[in-house]
Amino acid sequence: MSRGRFLTLEGGEGAGKSTQAGRLAERLAEAGIAVLRTREPGGSPGADMLRELLLSGRHNWAPLAEVMLHFASRAEHVARVIEPALAAGTWVVCDRFADSTMVYQGFGLGADRAAIAELTRLIGLTPELTLVLDVPVTTTQARLASRGTQADRYESLGAAFFGRVRDGFRDIAASAPERCALLSGEGTPDAVAEAIWTCVTSRLGLAA
Repeated sequence: MSRGRFLTLEGGEGAGKSTQAGRLAERLAEAGIAVLRTREPGGSPGADMLRELLLSGRHNWAPLAEVMLHFASRAEHVARVIEPALAAGTWVVCDRFADSTMVYQGFGLGADRAAIAELTRLIGLTPELTLVLDVPVTTTQARLASRGTQADRYESLGAAFFGRVRDGFRDIAASAPERCALLSGEGTPDAVAEAIWTCVTSRLGLAA
């Protein structure tokens, strides 16, 4: 049995990652591909326990401690969910992965980027394709305001943080063009989904 393929969606708050991860997984399933949709932080029972600690805002973590919590969650997620699925031939579509830690904690909060890069190496799993959804900070703010839900810790950090996050994702996409595709998240959900599908079929050799 051939190994599954690992795809990630990245981007700042309100970029539409969760919506588009679901739509991409549905499209792959319609094409006859066994697919698992998952998300980070979290994605497995142990990882979800750490997700709650990270997003609740009840504690102001030291930068390195926050990075380590994200990677503890990721190591559990990879071991319990992602790697078994890939080994079984299932494609995995993940809403956020290691790029988010580099951007949010490294670019956004000033944590040691070299340490994040080394922890990423130790995880030992690199996406075959990363779709980076890009929206301006004004769009991020408008979409968060329209949700009408309690903001989590990262959603509450404000425009300057959102700007650093956007710059970080754009920097990663530019530095790894063989893995990353930078796509506008500004269009309608249907238009963005179509752009993603065109990119996936082109990059991975699928029939459109």
